[in-house]
Amino acid sequence: MSATRTPEYLLASSLLILLSACGGNSLQALPTLNGEKPVVVAHRGASGYLPEETYEAYVKAIDLGADAIEPDLVSTKDGILIARHDPNLAYSTDVDKHPEFAARKKTISVDGETQTGWFASDFTFAEIKTLGGISTDAERPQQYNGLYKIVSFQEIIDLVKAKSKETGRTIAVYPETKNPSYHRNLGLPLEDKLIDIINKAGWNDKSAPIYVQSFEPGSLKEMRKKGLNVKLVQLIDADDVDMKTGALTFAAPYDRPYDWALAGDKRLFSDMVTPAGLAEIKTYADGIGPWKRYIVSVKGTVGADGKLVDVNNDGKINETDATTLAPTSLISDAHKAGLLIHPYTFRNEKRRLAANYNGDPKAEYLQFFRLGVDGMFSDFADTALAARADYLKETGR
Repeated sequence: MSATRTPEYLLASSLLILLSACGGNSLQALPTLNGEKPVVVAHRGASGYLPEETYEAYVKAIDLGADAIEPDLVSTKDGILIARHDPNLAYSTDVDKHPEFAARKKTISVDGETQTGWFASDFTFAEIKTLGGISTDAERPQQYNGLYKIVSFQEIIDLVKAKSKETGRTIAVYPETKNPSYHRNLGLPLEDKLIDIINKAGWNDKSAPIYVQSFEPGSLKEMRKKGLNVKLVQLIDADDVDMKTGALTFAAPYDRPYDWALAGDKRLFSDMVTPAGLAEIKTYADGIGPWKRYIVSVKGTVGADGKLVDVNNDGKINETDATTLAPTSLISDAHKAGLLIHPYTFRNEKRRLAANYNGDPKAEYLQFFRLGVDGMFSDFADTALAARADYLKETGR
């Protein structure tokens, strides 16, 4: 004799059949804020392969498949926003090879740090265009130094729009207001020009393919107040990691936002990652971009003499001599606050990989994807994308 099927049983059975047919019982939501796949941001373009923040580096990053490309924005003398990580052109261009600019070399303070070099604010955009970008990492290809030119933010937007149309995929731009207090004090504020360019691009809304980031809360708050409605991201820095303990260290100018330092605010960047700090960020931004060590730190081996041990005997103490610590709660804390989280910066060089990644950068990416980051900044977008593909395959996607 067969059992009687109740209406509730029949309804449940029908739902199970429907869910099975739709794949509903085979996929769990991804642990990101919105359940969407994490984005891969090409940090300064394809900077692992070509001189950073040049037109060619951005083209290569797009061709590698990056979801977004990141330019740091500084200002020229004539108020043009250009893609450079530092106002000091000595760090990433061949300006020292141009005798016509020798007399412009000087020593000044940038965010409290004394620097000697040539500074973008002393050059017109036309002059900047005569310089070539150089690799800032000696382990990376040097044969392209000086070959590729510096680009304006407008040129980057034009490139992204053209490439999005050509490829049929949406490519985002992720600009940073770099040293905004420094630029404001020079009479070359970044914010109004950035807003104007975004408005002219037709991108001033949350759904537009753009994120705007800054280490200085005041810059983000000003732009929000002035009507910028795009996704804003608060960057969170630190100076280093104490390899004996795994604790983050804080020393100027990487201890606090520089606008906080100018205002006498004694809080540190670390105050931003507390529940109260995240709640404050949520009042003016949509996400955070923390240094990855806020999520997974590393710790070395301390010998009987109290000194760090060169575990791999290469004559150096670096992250290859360390192992990762248990993840913090920052990802879940950020998500509880309703904030996206996009940590930085992921790189392929072995010296930058903890020992338990066994020299495989994909192992690091996979750890962070599994933890639920909403995106990440990488110098090697292709490696990040390959790791993401492996991660999505793990989840049945």
